[in-house]
Amino acid sequence: MSELKNDRFLRALLRQPVDVTPVWMMRQAGRYLPEYRATREKAGSFLDLCKNPELACEVTLQPLRRYPLDAAILFSDILTVPDAMGLGLYFEEGEGPRFKRPIQDEAAVKRLPIPEIESELGYVMDAVRTIRRELAGSVPLIGFSGSPWTLATYMVEGGSSKNFAKVKGMMFDRPDLMHELLAKVASAVIDYLNGQIAAGAQAVMLFDTWGGVLSPRDYRNFSLTYMERIIAGLTRESEGRAVPVILFTKGGGEWLELMADAGADALGLDWTSDIGEARARVGDRVALQGNMDPCILYASPERIREEVASVLAGFGPGAGHVFNLGHGIHPGIDPDHAGAFIQAVHELSPQYHGG
Repeated sequence: MSELKNDRFLRALLRQPVDVTPVWMMRQAGRYLPEYRATREKAGSFLDLCKNPELACEVTLQPLRRYPLDAAILFSDILTVPDAMGLGLYFEEGEGPRFKRPIQDEAAVKRLPIPEIESELGYVMDAVRTIRRELAGSVPLIGFSGSPWTLATYMVEGGSSKNFAKVKGMMFDRPDLMHELLAKVASAVIDYLNGQIAAGAQAVMLFDTWGGVLSPRDYRNFSLTYMERIIAGLTRESEGRAVPVILFTKGGGEWLELMADAGADALGLDWTSDIGEARARVGDRVALQGNMDPCILYASPERIREEVASVLAGFGPGAGHVFNLGHGIHPGIDPDHAGAFIQAVHELSPQYHGG
């Protein structure tokens, strides 16, 4: 594997000194870019795009051709794991993801297999290998997975949900069954992330998109516990360097101290937390990633620059900050505004690193 030319993202996750605050965007390969939309059309569908390693590599690299980002993130979807567990993933136009065979009873949980990663999710591993080759050491590659609780919400609901009635119904009525489901999904995620690391991912991120819909007690029992299990099962060194782990619970600002003890190197923050307060709460236990409101990118480049300055000042001097949005970039954002954001981070952050 080629020598890494820009490792500031990995260094920041490990709270090591950097020259400028590294920056990348969740969903940086996505619908806000015309070149992404063209490639997706060529692929035929979103799922076909995910399952074609060459095209997944192409859309992973597209934002890096436009912007001086400090990391690439594998283009894929969190629902590839439940799809490989036999639930039959498909996408409804305008409706989002759906499963043909959602988990509705005990028998379905018992039947659920743990997928064999290189065969059933080999297209993801091939995409990781292809992207690493094409990146040629320019920036690190991030691999990722959904958290067990987040994946379970889709698996039980059969798709997206507003009130999580089915999955919470199972959690409250049959906690034993929910734990059995989450344990299986956690096993699959450990294999999946370790497969990505073996294929060349240099950092990994756990997306707990729906952890924030739980009460504090249920978050600990049904989400955080399983993320801790995954983190404990991950390969933490590859190619002679550490493989940092980022844990991100959307809406999880109340539980940062608990999350900081989960074993990850960094916590992702959404925009509902103040980054300075978050840093004071977690101290030097973990790095922080975040956390500008993605909607700021609808504002003028001048306003975007002000907001970048505000987040940087909020975190303050020293290592341990990866700049990101508090969630994924929205499809309607002007690509030039994303460029203004990235430029502002690189121009305004050296003062916080002794530069």
